[in-house]
Amino acid sequence: MTRTQRMVTTFALAAVPAVLMAQGPGPDWPQWRGPNRDGVVTSFTAPRTWPDELTLRWKVEVGEGYATPVVVGDRVYAFTRQGDDEVMMALEAASGKMLWRTGYPAPFTMAPAAEPHGHGPKSTPTFAAGRLYTLGMGGVVTAFDAATGRQLWQKPAPPVGPLYGTAMSALVDDGRVILHVGGHGDGALTAFDAETGDVTWSWNGDGPSYASPIVADLDGVRQVINLTQDHVVGVAAETGALLWQREFKTGFTQNIIDPILDGQTLIISGFQQPVSAFRVVRRNGQWLTEDAWVNEDASLYMTNGVRIGDWLFGLSQRNSGQYFLLDVDSGKTLWTGMPRQAGNAAIVRGGDLVFVLQDDAELIVGRVSVSGFDPVKRYTVADSATWAQPAISGNRIFVKDVSTLALWTLD
Repeated sequence: MTRTQRMVTTFALAAVPAVLMAQGPGPDWPQWRGPNRDGVVTSFTAPRTWPDELTLRWKVEVGEGYATPVVVGDRVYAFTRQGDDEVMMALEAASGKMLWRTGYPAPFTMAPAAEPHGHGPKSTPTFAAGRLYTLGMGGVVTAFDAATGRQLWQKPAPPVGPLYGTAMSALVDDGRVILHVGGHGDGALTAFDAETGDVTWSWNGDGPSYASPIVADLDGVRQVINLTQDHVVGVAAETGALLWQREFKTGFTQNIIDPILDGQTLIISGFQQPVSAFRVVRRNGQWLTEDAWVNEDASLYMTNGVRIGDWLFGLSQRNSGQYFLLDVDSGKTLWTGMPRQAGNAAIVRGGDLVFVLQDDAELIVGRVSVSGFDPVKRYTVADSATWAQPAISGNRIFVKDVSTLALWTLD
């Protein structure tokens, strides 16, 4: 068998139990892009027959913003703006009933160029060890008790905030809450103690971006990997010491797209920049980065790509929004789709299926192969724009639009 034939066979076998098992509540969706920060549902069972319409269980006003809802057990958490306050709230997942609400003053003046995008927040909360961690639009960092909503600690916004607000979502690793705080051309990648908020380390070699950090073990060393204002960097997770950096700029806008890990290789892209890959290696005690491949056919602006086996599926900014598939080993383009599909799309993979929530509130459920993207069903899931990622847990799909949060189910 070729590698592609093996992948198709694997996905086909994986689909067999999907038609035999009942759909349960599903795993948690505790942070940005899901359990592993990669846009993948760790356990998903497709229905025997896809319904013509999803079932709307509830829909409630929660406030403005693009933060993804966070799902943990029987609760869903939302981070929004209500007037001049940023608000963290917990709702009963089954009914949408408010359980608690905690707000704090956070007035924010958006730069005129980004005014149409709203005043946020855009950072998704992170749930870990019974706490929620948020990054406000102006840079306020807050920890909440997830059971009661009590504010545990808070760090004020920096004197000079980010030009267009924040979008990075916190990484929690080994008792550290890791965020790049500060403003354009300034600031530091910072690790806060998860319990106290004390700074345990910081690296101030570059300003922040909108991309969210990931953590990885490369050559036996645990490191935080992040796109900064002008670089991709790897710092030691325990100390914050810089291990390596590589220049990466995206013109007039900041870096937005999260790095994608493939073994010792990282895949990156940005506004009007090709999708490219480089290897992180250590020789004679020195960390180096080496070019792996460059793909000029696709460019990622605001849509993060998703790994499907040895493929990368995403929405390129080229041709006014064009889906694509490429080989992650070689960077070879397997196909590019029709132009003018969407301005932005949030992509989630569940088993052999992908859920694509476009910014026009259309949710496309489909399958990806070397032949193209084959939609199974299309659903309208909101009455206004959907810029936030959906949170998928079992047969539940939580969708945040401009100001409401809704629960849709597959039954």
